Amino acid sequence: MGPAVSAIETSSATCQTSAGWVGIAWSVRGLVAMTLPQPTEAEVLRRLPAGSGLEVKAPPGLDVAVLTDKLRRYFDGESVGFDEPLDPGIGSDFQRRVWAITRAIPRGRTRTYGAIAWDAGSPRGARAVGQAMARNPWPIVVPCHRVLGSDGRLTGFGGGLHMKQRMLAMEGAQVPVGYQQVAFPWDDELLRTGGRSVESQALDVPQT
Repeated sequence: MGPAVSAIETSSATCQTSAGWVGIAWSVRGLVAMTLPQPTEAEVLRRLPAGSGLEVKAPPGLDVAVLTDKLRRYFDGESVGFDEPLDPGIGSDFQRRVWAITRAIPRGRTRTYGAIAWDAGSPRGARAVGQAMARNPWPIVVPCHRVLGSDGRLTGFGGGLHMKQRMLAMEGAQVPVGYQQVAFPWDDELLRTGGRSVESQALDVPQT
């Protein structure tokens, strides 16, 4: 297991997108954290590593201004690629394999926890994959919203299932059977709640 993010020297930045405020944090080795959209900048800062107050130089391949611009464009519905380096010291070997497989899921496509477990070398490890998704420090860059339950259900997501459904719809992914197609762009309720709504709680199901 790698070091805790709190033990890594980091700097951070925030940006406002059409879905809310998003924050990123980085070390000299790569990205260490990213938030999903939040209603306020203060909430984003609360969720990022505290850092030491010292400026940490971003590593090669990570241009903070370029990344924040891509985040704005992503939440405007544009198809953008995120190839920024991730800090390789975060997570266990298994988690890093899971995150790498998840990162390779194309826009508009989905995979199941079980399929990712198989590719990660642990065919019976769907629940462990779910735990890795829950600990994913880089939602959006490592698109855990594209991972579904074994029968295509929307399952647990840190931003709430309403936001997961919205992100999939924005990307043109097929909405699972039994879920109503939602509208895009982002609505006022989503921006106020940071993705957590009565509807998102009603959709929640155990991870498989």
